[in-house]
Amino acid sequence: MTSPAPGPLDGILVVEVGSFIAAPFAATQLADLGARVVKVEAPGTGDFVRGNAPFVDGESSAFVRLNRNKESVALDLKSEEGRAAFRDLVARADVLVENLRPGAMRRMGLGYEDLAAENPRLLYASASGWGQDGPLADLPGLDIMAQARSGLMSVTGFPDAGPAKVGVPVCDLMCAMYVALGVVAGLRERDRSGRGQYLDVSLYESGVSLAVWEAGRYLGDGTVPGPQGSAHQSQAPYQAFVTVDGYVTIGANTPGLWQRLCEALGLTALLDDERFAGNAERMAHRDDLVAAIERVTGDLPTDTVIERLQAAGVPCAPIQTYDQVFADPALEARDFFWDAPHPTLGAVRQVGSPMRFSRTPARRGSAGPLLGADTDAVLAELGADAERVRS
Repeated sequence: MTSPAPGPLDGILVVEVGSFIAAPFAATQLADLGARVVKVEAPGTGDFVRGNAPFVDGESSAFVRLNRNKESVALDLKSEEGRAAFRDLVARADVLVENLRPGAMRRMGLGYEDLAAENPRLLYASASGWGQDGPLADLPGLDIMAQARSGLMSVTGFPDAGPAKVGVPVCDLMCAMYVALGVVAGLRERDRSGRGQYLDVSLYESGVSLAVWEAGRYLGDGTVPGPQGSAHQSQAPYQAFVTVDGYVTIGANTPGLWQRLCEALGLTALLDDERFAGNAERMAHRDDLVAAIERVTGDLPTDTVIERLQAAGVPCAPIQTYDQVFADPALEARDFFWDAPHPTLGAVRQVGSPMRFSRTPARRGSAGPLLGADTDAVLAELGADAERVRS
């Protein structure tokens, strides 16, 4: 059996000092792409996600999935010995990713200037709630605060309802993706200059960066966007519609798709209705438009609506719950999910990487490591005394 080809970042050593999501998820992207990731954790406790339920045989189900393809080294960075071993490790590294509170690494003598003096090629990436400077820098910042301040919660949910956040920690996750993208870009620049640099990414600005349509509206004509439920900010029909047994999402946002939708659902009379002549008119009369479409979809099963629309080439999809997602034949056909070995849990089902390279596939290695499982091996590479570091 042929071994998988090395990933695009094969040969890159990443050191992660992370907890919860932003830094760990960023480092996981780099690990998926072939980088060697050494996760440095506090002895005894480790990443706080290790304490997140549900647990399987004492291990956090979230942790072993969020931290796949990594090694774990337990170091007390508050001790002189721990910091010395950490500096030895980073001296050999290409990348450091961390998401401690701004200034925490610097106060331990492990800031960018400290470590870059010993390793000028180091890319040092910091993820934080509000950024490393500015008036909010010293405030604690979690995903929900970033969603709130960034405007995301003001456009999420339904009109006249209370505030709602995006169902996944989108600011944390986007911050992580920007960190990973920034690291890859920084490595490319280092190929030219031979020098590393510092990267500062915040959850807050990551959230604001998603305001593509909202910026177009407010900066265009001064309209302040609000929540639209499942509807699109500027296109119709483009939302969820009621069916007999649930909902179906439909996007008919071009003249051709609008005509196909009407023909597929027996709504050709709407093609001659001046209220729906173009997208601007459909947006102005969206309530009437939705009512007209749901008079048909509301009497049909979801599968029937999807079958008709797919046959007509109209974009549509069911709203799946996660039990359906994790059993979706379409994902199974593309081998998206995979099983990673774990020393105590056996095979751990993993959510795959959406990045599909033709020559250098994303790594499918091990599940998230046991706390400190690789301390001895990694410190031995450095010539360090593991017992001294642990004492």
